[in-house]
Amino acid sequence: MNHSNPNTGYFRLPMKLKDYKFLLVLLLSFNAFSQFKFSGNVTDTKGKQLVGVEVINKANGRSVFTDKSGNFTMQFSAKGDYTVLFFFENYAIQEKQISVSDNQTYLRIVLEPLAKTLSEVVINQQREKISAIRKLKDIEETAIYAGKKTEVVLLDKAIVNKAANNARQIFSQVVGLTINESNDGGLQLSIGGRGLDPNRTSNFNTRQNGYDISADVLGYPESYYATPTEALEEIQIVRGAASLQYGTQFGGMINFKLKSPSKKEMEFTQRLTGGSYDFFTSFTSLSGTKGKFSYYSFYNYKQGNGFRPNSQFDAKNFFANLNYQFTENTSLHFDYTHFDYLAKQPGGLTDYMFNQDPKQSNRSRNWFGIDWNLFALRLKHKFKHNADFSLQLFGLDASRKALGYRSNRVANPDTPGTERDLIVGDFVNWGAEARYLKKYTFFKNPSAFLVGAKYYQSRNTGIQGPGSSGEDANFDLATNEFPFYGTQSSYTFPNLNIAVFGENIFRVSSKFAVTPGFRYESIKTQADGYYRRINRDLAGNVILDETEYENNIKERNFLLLGLGLSYKPVNGIEVYGNLSQNYRSVTFNDIRTASPSQAIDENITDEKGYSSDIGIRGKIKNTLSFDVSAFALYYDDKIGEYETLNPDGAAALVRLRDNVGTAITYGAEALLDWNLARTFLSDTENYIWNVYTNVSVTESEYLKSDIPNIKGNKVEFVPLYNFKSGMGFGYKDFLSHLQFTYLSSQFTDAKNNATVENDNIYGIFGEIPSYYVMDFSTAYKWNRFKLEAGVNNLTNNWYFTRRATGYPGPGIIPSEPRTFYTSLEFVF
Repeated sequence: MNHSNPNTGYFRLPMKLKDYKFLLVLLLSFNAFSQFKFSGNVTDTKGKQLVGVEVINKANGRSVFTDKSGNFTMQFSAKGDYTVLFFFENYAIQEKQISVSDNQTYLRIVLEPLAKTLSEVVINQQREKISAIRKLKDIEETAIYAGKKTEVVLLDKAIVNKAANNARQIFSQVVGLTINESNDGGLQLSIGGRGLDPNRTSNFNTRQNGYDISADVLGYPESYYATPTEALEEIQIVRGAASLQYGTQFGGMINFKLKSPSKKEMEFTQRLTGGSYDFFTSFTSLSGTKGKFSYYSFYNYKQGNGFRPNSQFDAKNFFANLNYQFTENTSLHFDYTHFDYLAKQPGGLTDYMFNQDPKQSNRSRNWFGIDWNLFALRLKHKFKHNADFSLQLFGLDASRKALGYRSNRVANPDTPGTERDLIVGDFVNWGAEARYLKKYTFFKNPSAFLVGAKYYQSRNTGIQGPGSSGEDANFDLATNEFPFYGTQSSYTFPNLNIAVFGENIFRVSSKFAVTPGFRYESIKTQADGYYRRINRDLAGNVILDETEYENNIKERNFLLLGLGLSYKPVNGIEVYGNLSQNYRSVTFNDIRTASPSQAIDENITDEKGYSSDIGIRGKIKNTLSFDVSAFALYYDDKIGEYETLNPDGAAALVRLRDNVGTAITYGAEALLDWNLARTFLSDTENYIWNVYTNVSVTESEYLKSDIPNIKGNKVEFVPLYNFKSGMGFGYKDFLSHLQFTYLSSQFTDAKNNATVENDNIYGIFGEIPSYYVMDFSTAYKWNRFKLEAGVNNLTNNWYFTRRATGYPGPGIIPSEPRTFYTSLEFVF
């Protein structure tokens, strides 16, 4: 196979370092001290000065708050007309048109109090006025999103099964996503899309409050921790063009933004949920602000038994966020997250077993355990010359442990008293990311320059060997009991990554902007350790026992480039497009971890390619929101899997993981959201009524491959049709939501095996058939109490979204049948 040289980058740097320094100084020098001010005072109808009123610039979403005297000052980078919102809890939102000029603008604002008890419909309408500007703007804090395909999931308005982190509902209005569903109460999130494997969201750069949360950003980018939806304010998604600012992955970036501290001194929230199959969760949060100090914390407990035997789980999650506002322009923020859970895993099924009874399990000794600790410290500072700086320090101390019987012949029952396979991974890493964003004037139009750097290092370990012969969750090696176990290895994975990135918004006119960007990466990955080969004859005698030591080092230095375009012909409508380079390195699992159902080509190497989007988005007459776009992903040396005989000589079929070839995935995506209440019921504020359609049509093809019977095939994990549609309805304190989801069939290997041979033995080969699901959720609020209830998989369909080659399989992992849930919330 023709593999590319891992030491070869995309481009050589065209300039010397001193030339880049000159360019940076030149860009920062543009009107460095240009600023225009708008100030004022906010009171209520009785003349009381209001403290903590949020004053929001609708153009970019940035905001300031009134001080203890009700005064505020907002800065602008250019003259012009702006729309400003004034938001304060229990007061009517006020919108003002202002004109910013050389003279400082001053305004007195009077807010009218709302009724003491607001209906849920009115609250949601208030939120919508704010959330309408919470879509990712061209500039937010120290990040640039101009010309990129971005989506924001607003959780405060979502009527979904939050307790179970039901991703199918949560991401209902994010186009083109594919989801691996499981029955573990939402303890893990697995989303993909556009031909990217959803397994543990490994093709996205996954973040919480802006910092990395995966096991190892490059070496093992799998996310074993999923932030509980009940704690989230929003989920931000940036597609492939995020490779320049956030990481090189093809999928892009997904950021889970937790709730902000309450403006009150203390706010206590308790949510209790019960559901089918003994599902129970308790979510408790404490939040508040006193002077310059604010905080938000929660404790989340989950347990359940699952719809299959051997599916019980127990999880605990604690989070604390502490903030201190030193001055109006400087603040410090600290986060700590602890997450641990233990889950029993029922294993996978063959096609025959699934069709016979999808609830069955023939694995009673498989366990999975997680212990996750995340740390983050972030400094934010606003300079007087219209610039922002952020410095973020983050770290992870975590482990994942998997134990069980993993025969590639899925139909074979587990034999009590025999050894189990044990895999233990420990993850210790830390990093720092600094960003500087400067706003300036370019040809009399406001523009912005961003430069940043990231340092990341890790020293993770991986051990595989014999587990105990018992039935409990004993995660200790049993080499004394089983010294000649067939798959044994021990590795250390030291990784080092240094990146420098930058983007610049050049506003050629008030309507058109060009945003070029770059990311320079220096990556060093290492695998230092040994693996042991042991073979036996038919009588069980050892005929081969050898240990091989390795110290593999891979160093890469390369430059990624990108370009974004944005054209806003009228207010509220934007035409956007982007083209960016992407990169994905091989992972720990690609190097050594052994599985009876999967093999790894020893020459496997990194993926390289491009991603692009072009589309139009906006809102028409404040009733129809839309985002219609086309996209393409081009991969060189795409890593994939295909069915073949095990290359180690064993007479067994496996899925071989390898650089399959050159591939392209392309298609069209559309999201339409129509506010029927504003269209037909505009004379009343007591109703919410909207319908939406989210559809993706995706094609794919392997353009070339050295492997027989691959060229011309479809890429794995690409359903032709991915369709979601729903309706939300609300009257006063009652809200409801109905959703329909349909996905056409998709292949799981590059040879496009749609039919299954020996479907009573294996479960890892074949396609994922098409399926549809319906979900219904409802909520009712009374004073400080809220009651939520719903039915997931309303029509009780049997289907599956994954054929696993390792844990929690191997084999077909059935999705949940019809389930019910009820949640009670009270806030004090």
